[in-house]
Parts: sequence; C-alpha cells; structure tokens
Amino acid sequence: MKKTLLVAALFSAIGAISANAAEFSAVQADKSSISFVSKQMGVAVNGKFPKFTTQLAFDPAKPEATKVNISVDLAAIDAGSKDANDEVVGKPWFNVRMFPTATFTSTSTKAVGGGKYEITGTMNIKGKALPVVAPFTFKADGNTGTFDGTFALKRNDFAIGEGSWSDVSMVANEVQVSFRVVANASASATPAAAPATSKTPAKTK
Repeated sequence: MKKTLLVAALFSAIGAISANAAEFSAVQADKSSISFVSKQMGVAVNGKFPKFTTQLAFDPAKPEATKVNISVDLAAIDAGSKDANDEVVGKPWFNVRMFPTATFTSTSTKAVGGGKYEITGTMNIKGKALPVVAPFTFKADGNTGTFDGTFALKRNDFAIGEGSWSDVSMVANEVQVSFRVVANASASATPAAAPATSKTPAKTK
C-alpha cells in the first residue's frame, strides 16, 4: 500500500513539474494588442496597431530560451483620426510604401522575480535596427498565459517624423508602447497522463 502511494505521489510531482514547464506558443491574435501613447504639444494621444503577427515560444521554467518575432503592419495604424492616419503613413513618418512593416526579434530574456521578466531584442523601423529592452509580466491561468509590457521608444532614433516634424517641441520624442500577448500552451507541452500501476494478482492457495 505504501509503495502504491509513493508511486502515485511521484507521478503527481512529475505532472506538476511538466505543467509548470509548458511552452506557451499558440498566440490568440484576437486577444492580443499593441498600443502607444505619444504627446503633441504636451497632450497625450492614444493609438494602436491592430494588425500584427507574433511568433512566440516561452517556457516560464526556461525564460532564457524564449524566442519572439513580431511583425507589425504599419499601414493599418490607428492614430486616432482619419487625418492622423493619412499623415503618419507618409514619407516623413513611417513611409509605408518603402517600409510597410516594423519588426521585433528577441535576442535574450531573463526573469527578474515576482512573475516579471525583461526581454531584449532588435527593433527594426524604417530600415533602422536598434536594441530595445522591454519589461513584461507573465501570468498563467490554466492552459492560457498572458504577457503584458510597456517600453519607451524615441521616434527620432528611427527617423519617425523627418524634417520639421523632428522638432520635439511639437511632437515629443518619447513614445510609450504597450503590448499584450495572450497564448495557449502548445499541445505537445501538455503533461501526459501517469501510467496506471499494475497490481500483482493474489496467489490462490
């Protein structure tokens, strides 16, 4: 009896370890988002990028092995109004005819404690590739994981707003970018059921 309980406890522990080591990779695009806040003459202006794709592989037990690739459709930007949308896709700003997408590719990720992490990667906008560090949190609810983070970009580093628009007294240089990515653990990471323990038939006298 004690042996049976020990075996059951062992498989239970293995199952718990496997659950914690699940890899979250099946991104739910409809529940994920990228938004930003810029300032024009000191007034905050909210916007978002409704069209983007995310390739993700994240295991909370091995954050250093994380891989993330994000591609953003810049032409689909929502800058708050039709006039603003028409303006920012033009040559002085995102120049979407020449550079239709912005990309982020991770290079390293580390845990900093308390469900918080930092991901470092390369941001490529308008042909300019620069390093970016983005802090984020991760919360798991069963088979679903939610990643939330915010980081700052300096638009002039990427030539977003050329010519007279580079004047930061009109449009602030710093832009706050926020993201939420919701992903399910991949099916292959779901822990397998523990095998049933065999019972030795009782000997008949």
